[in-house]
Amino acid sequence: MKTPVVSSPPASGPAVRTLVVMALPALVVGIVSALVLYALEELASLLEHGLWDALPHAAGIDPSNGWWIFGVLTLTGLAVGLVVKFVPGHGGQDSAATDLIGPPQRVATLPSLALVAVLGLAGGVSLGPESPIIAINSGLLVAVGARFFPRIPGELAMVMAAAGTVGALFGSPIAAALILTGIVAARPTGGALWDRLFLPLVSAGAGSITMTLLARPSFAVSLPAYTSIAPIDLLSGAIVAAVAAAAGVVCVVLFRMLHPLFHGLKNPILYITLGGMVLGILGAIGGEVTLFKGLSQMAELLADRDQYGIGQLVIVILVKFAALAVAAAAGFRGGHIFPAVFIGVAVGILVNVLVPGVPLTLAVACGVLGVVLAISRDGWIALFIAALVSGNVIVIPLLCIAILPAWLIVTKAPEMIVSKDAPQPVPANP
Repeated sequence: MKTPVVSSPPASGPAVRTLVVMALPALVVGIVSALVLYALEELASLLEHGLWDALPHAAGIDPSNGWWIFGVLTLTGLAVGLVVKFVPGHGGQDSAATDLIGPPQRVATLPSLALVAVLGLAGGVSLGPESPIIAINSGLLVAVGARFFPRIPGELAMVMAAAGTVGALFGSPIAAALILTGIVAARPTGGALWDRLFLPLVSAGAGSITMTLLARPSFAVSLPAYTSIAPIDLLSGAIVAAVAAAAGVVCVVLFRMLHPLFHGLKNPILYITLGGMVLGILGAIGGEVTLFKGLSQMAELLADRDQYGIGQLVIVILVKFAALAVAAAAGFRGGHIFPAVFIGVAVGILVNVLVPGVPLTLAVACGVLGVVLAISRDGWIALFIAALVSGNVIVIPLLCIAILPAWLIVTKAPEMIVSKDAPQPVPANP
């Protein structure tokens, strides 16, 4: 007779006492994550002021001049290339070869990663801070935890650091909850999902509050009131999201084509400087609004939208798409979400100009939804940021419908990452 197979019960989650005891370290992790982000962005802001304000005005040059844009971005590429080539740590892992939340990098790589991230942010490169700062905080806090708090598992320290950083970046712990839900749920540890999210959300809340008190970050922009959903909005919203997602897929394909071409030059001084030159040409064509990570630029674009014709908006969108693909492919360190949000806003403005019957708030929200979905391949973060940008809860049910055709376009498309099989950095040693 066969012995009946009895399945073992799932592992239980962390005990309540453990959650209470660990809450204080989680708070500290969130606060430190926000402070590191704030320090990095402040350094970048000071350098940006020098490059794009103080220096050109002292020389009597208009910083919006195409030659100045070309020169600054070319020199930024050269500076980043020199760091990657010669500085110990070599700028950390290429952002194009790692997920937004990946294994922590060695502590020895973090100073050079911070340096190239600051140079890129200040120099006008079309990348955001999210990828480098998550890597910096994860590597730093895992190493500190291993040295001073050995009872905290390294994986938990990494997740808390990532959660605190995401909460600080987006000004809301909800963003961290959405991103981490899939990651945490996929772990075969058992226990209730909210038990496993408890400590990361403590870190995310602490990071969000800390950054809000320091800098008040916000993706919300000034948009007309949108008070009710008309039946036609379901169709128009889905079309806008699908078109935006398809355009985002083209950007991803371009990135994957360009990456081996740039890196085929082997020497980072050559291929990153070349990338800076190409970005300089694109910036000279698209103007200052197409530079940098895009957070303040999207508010500027919306405020001045009446000054842009259809042709100008098309140029802005194409230039920013190309700049994102080139910056990611050429070895600059940075994230893709911030510039994707700018592009989505620009797509929404263009749709509203072409078809005034589509409400601007709806067009912008669905444009952001589609582009961020294609670039990040994360439906939760795309929904969250689209709703955040619109500043209107009424659009959320519509966005949940609009994401469906967009996801059908994106789901089998290539991802904006070179290879998930690329060698990963080992966790930092204490």
